[in-house]
Amino acid sequence: MQSGFFCRPATGRPVEQVRSVGGELPAEVWSSDAAEGPYPPIKLGPWGPFPEASLVCVLERRWLHYAFLARDYSWAMVANISWLGRGRSLPGATPRNMAILLVHREGGGWESSQFNASIRVPLWSAFRQPAYLGSALPFAMASSAGSPTVDLSLTRTSHPCTSQCSTFGPGQHFRWQSETGIVARGRSAWRGGLLPEIDAVGYHERVRGYWGWPEMGGWVFGFANDLEAAAGAAPRTAVVFTLLQPVKPAGAATGSLMLWREGRLRRHFPRRNVSVAIGGLLDRDSVRQVPDLACLLGVPPAPPVPASLVVMGRLGADWLVFDFQCESAARIVIPSETGFPPYSVHEVIGACRIEGRLNGVPLRFDSRAIVEFAGGAYEG
Repeated sequence: MQSGFFCRPATGRPVEQVRSVGGELPAEVWSSDAAEGPYPPIKLGPWGPFPEASLVCVLERRWLHYAFLARDYSWAMVANISWLGRGRSLPGATPRNMAILLVHREGGGWESSQFNASIRVPLWSAFRQPAYLGSALPFAMASSAGSPTVDLSLTRTSHPCTSQCSTFGPGQHFRWQSETGIVARGRSAWRGGLLPEIDAVGYHERVRGYWGWPEMGGWVFGFANDLEAAAGAAPRTAVVFTLLQPVKPAGAATGSLMLWREGRLRRHFPRRNVSVAIGGLLDRDSVRQVPDLACLLGVPPAPPVPASLVVMGRLGADWLVFDFQCESAARIVIPSETGFPPYSVHEVIGACRIEGRLNGVPLRFDSRAIVEFAGGAYEG
């Protein structure tokens, strides 16, 4: 049960307490465009998922990231929705918005929309008020070409990690926050196919900051959920890791490895307690460049993608290993505002093994994971 308040602007005293059972509150309490009444609601923080501040500079960015894997491994999706400032020469202009949807089918590879996929609004986010645990809310995206599409109902089953931030370059920064255990039920279509009943588990992230792609350097993000729970149920264990490798200044690299149990963040292995190793190269025939129009732009060859990745964290007697084997990748080509080479984000799917020890209790499970390998815009 949650409660919200209307407050008198002059006194701040509650006028009416609104209670909700079942995960919904009246729209006038939470909607940012609510009609002004005799006692308009006072906002206690932004409605989310981002602060209510205009994007001004062309390097000011925000984006929401979604990724899901079917429990039977037959289907996966990745979606990125981003906003970019227009620049000081166009004060008050609407931020530039891009949205791309990728769908992967076991044995069929990746299919992608262009950067103009349509989205259902209001856009679902675990960081938007209200977003109650256990409440199913709609999320839908569709390519302007008709496929791929997703029409899902998303349910939160866990809590997010603390917000993390990396600073680098001339006054640039990158801030992110993650949440695992998002349960997705619904359907998806792609060119020549339809999956009418999806039962998937995934990950959601919000990112904001101010940066150029060459200065960003590279990053590796990834997640895995224990998919052995019953259909529609929350995963018992989940893992998320982050590695950022800015070019300058020296020592700016940062990262973390995080473990969720029963919907709660139980261990956060910080940068100095995390080690990363890669091995081999993924066959170039296993990498597809998306969106399709990117193939007409004469972009440089795709940077190499490792064939395997191992991330290990140790904190006292606790330790955790994320062992990932790359199988198939989609290369998203992103133009750079401060350089000529494009930035490449590789969405990679593959098998993984999670192993570790927490408070003296061993844990281990095999699953599937999605990992992002990104970089390539630096010209130094």
